[in-house]
Amino acid sequence: MATGDVYNAGLLKRIFEYVKPYRSIFAWSIFLTIAMAAVSPIRPFLIKYTLDKYILTGKYNGLLQMTIAMIVILLLQTLIQYNQTYLTNSLGQSVIRDLRVNVFNHITKLKLKFFDKTPIGQLITRTVSDLETISDIFSEGLISMVGDSLQVVVIIAVMFYTDWELSLVMLSPIPLLIVATRVFQKAIKVAFQEIRTEVANLNTFLQEHITGVAIIQYFARERQEYKKFYAINKRYRDANVRSNWYYSIFFPVVELISALSMGLLVWYGAKSILAKPMDVTPGTITQFIIYLGMVFTPIRQLADKFNTLQMGMVGAERVFKVLDTDERTPNLGLEKPKKLSGNINFKHVWFAYVEDQYVLKDITFEVKPGETVALVGATGAGKSSTINILNRFYEIQKGEITVDGIRIEDFDIDYLRSNIATVLQDVFLFSDTILNNITLNNPEIGLEEVIAAAKKVGAHHFIEKLPGGYHYNVMERGATLSAGQAQLISFIRALVHNPAILVLDEATSSVDTETEMLIQHAIDNLMRGRTSIVIAHRLSTIQKADKIIVLEKGEIMEMGSHQELLKIDGYYKKLYDLQFSSEGIAKN
Repeated sequence: MATGDVYNAGLLKRIFEYVKPYRSIFAWSIFLTIAMAAVSPIRPFLIKYTLDKYILTGKYNGLLQMTIAMIVILLLQTLIQYNQTYLTNSLGQSVIRDLRVNVFNHITKLKLKFFDKTPIGQLITRTVSDLETISDIFSEGLISMVGDSLQVVVIIAVMFYTDWELSLVMLSPIPLLIVATRVFQKAIKVAFQEIRTEVANLNTFLQEHITGVAIIQYFARERQEYKKFYAINKRYRDANVRSNWYYSIFFPVVELISALSMGLLVWYGAKSILAKPMDVTPGTITQFIIYLGMVFTPIRQLADKFNTLQMGMVGAERVFKVLDTDERTPNLGLEKPKKLSGNINFKHVWFAYVEDQYVLKDITFEVKPGETVALVGATGAGKSSTINILNRFYEIQKGEITVDGIRIEDFDIDYLRSNIATVLQDVFLFSDTILNNITLNNPEIGLEEVIAAAKKVGAHHFIEKLPGGYHYNVMERGATLSAGQAQLISFIRALVHNPAILVLDEATSSVDTETEMLIQHAIDNLMRGRTSIVIAHRLSTIQKADKIIVLEKGEIMEMGSHQELLKIDGYYKKLYDLQFSSEGIAKN
């Protein structure tokens, strides 16, 4: 057995793991497939019998009964085919529903590092179109191929039983068809792989450029991006044209071989009727003509369905590659204390996104329960990396981080993250209502609780004025709200989840001064009684912090309160003087 066959068998085995919950549907599909193959040769046989027994002999008394019998067989075939098609499609859709849920669930648990190097459009392709091709394995691929193969075997067996000599002559071109089919299968498999690759490229390009359409318009890059898209779309078109070219060759070859078989049937059949009229009858020739179509049509479809199967296998290979991506944060911790006080301790922590290229170097500091610590420094100093490793979005290489004296690796990861609320500079809102964006569909958080939090933040007034209030749909990424309004909603979101630890990652840098003043009081309320880590470029927002940590190229340069650091006359003093002098110039 070829390596590819073994590999396909392994993929099929994995796919059929998802069939187990639907064993009864699968069993009925197979039964109806076998029944269809068993019933299919009956009607041509009845036509032969009717022609030889009643029509050619002029005895029309049994013609009505035979016609009724053929209609009954036809209706039976129709009923079987309807149920078989419905069940196989239902099975396919059920399998990809479960598989798609598993893929989505797996993707949402992957480390952020995975998304740093994987295009989102590619993951969308895997979760949508690649999965659709897997459903075709059941509806148009494997089960259908089994049915067609059974039908061909049964019909050929009946033909040889009826007249082996005539069958042998008529089917002599079949080896040519088998060779042509095999060549076609190999060529079309490569073409389908190219198509799936280009679909992923197309989706990636579209996802990125539609999301960033504002940048394209700001810099008047429409024409240039059009040219890029045209080139990608051309490659996709060329891949499809190549696959169609193979079809355009294969189908005429099948028709040619079918015509050759028909010619041999007519020639040998006519010769046999003249030589042995008692052995070979016109009814037999008619029966074999119908059988010829019933043999060649499934064989022709088998090639097409085999390609559908191959396309499904290519899709399955890509989907399972995502599922096999072992880049999830290990969740081996069992610690779930009833309550966290929020004591955070970094002990000689070293961290690198890329091996040995450390962005945090020997970081040591403590945040006591209820304290506010601010992280300041130039871009790339390691501020955001500090909060990313606290949430275990990335794993540290050296050192230890503890919360309430417990290593963060020993916490259940969902518990840990649910106790750390993060408000980011770039607020992400889903295309949903304000209420659902705040609660994140948590049924334990009611509307009254959301309204109370909104009032504390100072957002209730503007939300009430929106059409539908808290049920107003903010559209994709909160497009219908201002940056300040979106930021206020993110504060409400943090407040209603009642975290023990609050992280503000430059949460006020994207809003104007008036809005910043509006939410500063809300921030104070939000921080009260909670351990807080604040990252801010505007030093005016962190002067009240209990402790300020100055980072430079991943190292702690200074640590202390605002007044203490000003007295040192070091890094912080330089940042402070530079920022306030530039603000003074801007005002003038």
